[in-house]
Amino acid sequence: MTQAVSDAWTLPWRGLGLSSNLSTSDVPQPYRLLDSAPGLFDFVEYSAPLSLDEARTQASLFSEMWSRRAEVPVLFHPVHLNLWGPELEPVSALQALDAHARTVGSPWVGNDVGWWHSRGQPFPGYLYLTPPFSEAGLADCVAHALHVQSQLSMPLVLENPAVMARRGQWHVLDFMAKLHARTGLPLLLDLGHLFSHQLSSGLPLDAGLDGFPLEQVVEIHIAGGVVSRRGARAFYVDDHSQPVREELFQLLESVLPRCASLRAVTFEGDGHPAEVAQLSLKRLRRLVPQGARPPLQLRPPESLAVPPLTGESRPWELFEAGHAVVPAEKVEDPEGTLADQDFRLAVVAETLDKDWPLSRLLLAGTRAQLAAFTASREYRNLFEGGGRSLTQVFSAWAMRRLREQPDDGASAALSLEMLVPTAFMKAAPPPAPGQVGLTEEARPASFPVNLSELVFAARTVRRHLTARAWACGELDLSGLEALAQVARRPGAEPWSFAVRRKAPGHEVLNVSRGLAELLRELGSRPRAVESVPPEVLAEGLWHRLIRLGDTSGVERPLAQARPVR
Repeated sequence: MTQAVSDAWTLPWRGLGLSSNLSTSDVPQPYRLLDSAPGLFDFVEYSAPLSLDEARTQASLFSEMWSRRAEVPVLFHPVHLNLWGPELEPVSALQALDAHARTVGSPWVGNDVGWWHSRGQPFPGYLYLTPPFSEAGLADCVAHALHVQSQLSMPLVLENPAVMARRGQWHVLDFMAKLHARTGLPLLLDLGHLFSHQLSSGLPLDAGLDGFPLEQVVEIHIAGGVVSRRGARAFYVDDHSQPVREELFQLLESVLPRCASLRAVTFEGDGHPAEVAQLSLKRLRRLVPQGARPPLQLRPPESLAVPPLTGESRPWELFEAGHAVVPAEKVEDPEGTLADQDFRLAVVAETLDKDWPLSRLLLAGTRAQLAAFTASREYRNLFEGGGRSLTQVFSAWAMRRLREQPDDGASAALSLEMLVPTAFMKAAPPPAPGQVGLTEEARPASFPVNLSELVFAARTVRRHLTARAWACGELDLSGLEALAQVARRPGAEPWSFAVRRKAPGHEVLNVSRGLAELLRELGSRPRAVESVPPEVLAEGLWHRLIRLGDTSGVERPLAQARPVR
């Protein structure tokens, strides 16, 4: 059953915007940046869960966005939304999306045409899978787009996806033009994503633009990325925390006059410090000056009848290709597939290292070992509704791997890292004025054998191999054998250490016996400032683990109460 098509869509002018994940821990923080430089940009485009209630709970900047939305309008960019894949989005999720966008006043919602999640489980790093640019890929994307639009009261804007591996016979702009023609939906042109396709295909940056309906583009994205080379090929990795390529600024200048329906230009500056983001926004401000413009009237599609998914675009086969389940040489575009696999495996490794920094290096430290994990039934089960999180399926895979190929060193590391989060199950009593206690982020812990050398070696071996890779251009993973040796020779005595909670993940810290004893005591009861042994203060780690009680309720470092002599 489809929603009735409205007579017209009215799209207001939004101007120049900055993207955000609405987290207080992220940079740049859009509202602080705008307060320090009024007029620097006009709106905030944010990503969050489809459900308004979930967004309120998970996005720490949501309340400020909400209170300032009349002053700083918003666009909702729901990257949790599939526009390709083996299954259509549940209607209930799309109804939640529509209610969310209407409530915050987003005049449209835009999203990359890709497969973002499977049954609610996002792919690591939100690295979606791009459809094949073929008739089969087009047919399934049409079904997805019309299905989503049928539940929305504002237009769905279709964004060209990032490309590394070439799949299908069409240019990405031809694919997007055909998708627009078959759905009647407006377009979002992402310049970095276009650059990725042109590089992968060996084409000039402006190739395909002459036949592309630029007059249907209502929004443009510009963001940072990295160009890397593999043999004769070059690839663009879409990484918003990187500098914006000069080619993209030049491309923006050339296409702006040709986009007659343009309503917004968004700088996706995730990860840029405020002072760096400000430089890019000032440059973009010259191209997109402040000032109101008349609203745009768009004609909605004549029909929102949703065709059935054909499945002929083979999403699960491309999932396996992207996650190194099948060798790259057995699929279309082997070189591009290898580049795509490398990027995905790197993101999986980075995600696992937040919770399993020791076990991941010991059990999945090489590309082949990491690919064995992404090819496992545990990993696939994560995306078929049977897994709860990436960190949980890694622990299940690691335990099976150790049952099949026992390794005492890796078993001890895995046991330690499974124990670490439990250190925070007990709350630490807060210190009163004149007392010291544990910070909210620190807890004492102990383990039956001493793995302090392994904790030390994991950091030093990683640093050594990384430094050599910078010098010679190749990462020599055979150096991980040193880490495996250390893991097999733990100290026989019980080990006391500190655990520090980070966002996300945990850090194991080697501490002296004196500091370990103090932390264990503070976990049960605070003690007077004057009673802290001077040798503990001389260690240098205490300031990350101990806090000073204060009548104002504000945490202060211990150093403010007692200088180190």
